[in-house]
Amino acid sequence: MSEGRQEKGNEGTMNVNPRPRFLMCRPTHFGVLYAINPWMKPQDWQRHDTVLAAQAQRQWAGLRGALLARGAEIDLVPEVERLPDLVFTANAAVVLDGKALLARFRHPERQAEEPHFRAMFHALRARGVVDAVHELPDRTVLEGAGDCVFDRARNQFWMGFGPRSDASARSVVEDTFGIDTVALELCDPRFYHMDTALCPLSGGEMLYVPGAFTAAGRSAIAERVAPDRRIEVEEADACQLAANAVCLGDTLMMSACSDRLRAELTERGYRVAVVPLGAFLRSGGSAFCLTLRLDRRSAAAGEAAMQRQPAMASASSR
Repeated sequence: MSEGRQEKGNEGTMNVNPRPRFLMCRPTHFGVLYAINPWMKPQDWQRHDTVLAAQAQRQWAGLRGALLARGAEIDLVPEVERLPDLVFTANAAVVLDGKALLARFRHPERQAEEPHFRAMFHALRARGVVDAVHELPDRTVLEGAGDCVFDRARNQFWMGFGPRSDASARSVVEDTFGIDTVALELCDPRFYHMDTALCPLSGGEMLYVPGAFTAAGRSAIAERVAPDRRIEVEEADACQLAANAVCLGDTLMMSACSDRLRAELTERGYRVAVVPLGAFLRSGGSAFCLTLRLDRRSAAAGEAAMQRQPAMASASSR
């Protein structure tokens, strides 16, 4: 199932696909039923489960609505009872250039999601949404785009390892997609996936939480991202998972944003759209976690597509 509408032209002043496409899953069965990160407190959820479940439904609908309003098309993974974290579709796979590398989860609580995401991606392949579906080698763990964030400006992946994914997955990602992959160790248990600690922006800047990374990781970021392009996310914003944002052109959709961070982003030409997602923060997730971009293209694929367009236009005019 997919939903959406076509918008004319690009959004804002920065280059963006005129019809971005995302994978999402309705939070019909979402809840905090177990604890596999510091955010998750099942007893707190159970005390207010009816209220929080309704809140999750409203907040997820708000995020979906914000994406649809910006011209996005959304494909939906069927909900499954007793799989509350299926809603975090960023963890389903790494997707680039029409290729999907399916996730493998570290914790048993999430491993039951794997066949459902696999079935979804084979359905997407049958519909022509993706061209190929790849599997990780046996015993290699990589939790999808949650730990493998594409940086379009640098044409590379930032891959997190340690809490949820294996450092050895780096070579698999590079072999599958043919682009540079920088692996950084995550050292703060609150920021257990790369997407909770780092967000590349459309203009080449990068939001990041310095304390989420080891000294070696911070050095690797400094080597690849110029000082004037680095935007440090301070503790208060980090604890609202502000770095777990969806960036569409010059608009950032995030669960919360302090006045200081908003001012800095505004000065750089970005617009902040706050989409409350407090119910999902209780599980350690936010806007990016709830979405998986399906239409990302690397620099080489984008150039090839641009070269094909004049040829196709010429052929159609004959």
